[in-house]
Amino acid sequence: MKRFVIAIYVENKYGVLTRVTGLFMRRGFNIDTLTVGETEDPAYSRITITMQGEENDREQLINQLKKLHNVKNVRQMEKESSMERELVLIKLENTPATRSEVMAAAEVYRAKIIDYSPRTLCVEVTGEPSKINAFIEVMKPLGIVEMCRTGAVALERNRCIVEK
Repeated sequence: MKRFVIAIYVENKYGVLTRVTGLFMRRGFNIDTLTVGETEDPAYSRITITMQGEENDREQLINQLKKLHNVKNVRQMEKESSMERELVLIKLENTPATRSEVMAAAEVYRAKIIDYSPRTLCVEVTGEPSKINAFIEVMKPLGIVEMCRTGAVALERNRCIVEK
């Protein structure tokens, strides 16, 4: 099983996301992460999906996505030729015993402390999924109270993804 990142450029219209995710459900594919946002043109949105699967699963899925109404472009994001980032917000217990460790780890991982209260600290980390995973593992023993993680966003290097 290989991890794939797929970028789907769609018309920004009602029901498009449902059709895209429904295709995954009907084909029995699990979506690991899903991120959607408006593009530089408000008439279009970009859906970034990560999934695990075999090469033939990926090819079949991309071909099926291209056939959907309102889908303008579908592309697999290759690791070597693209940039990928995620964001995580982690709320941690703020105790005298853990405070300095959290602050030191935040500095090492280039994280930002975005909220500080007598009981909790909230840390923001942005980076590649491996960096996010590593930071979470470091924070687990320090008392994660709550966590929210985005899905992947990715762009290809030196190439225009939209073919109009």
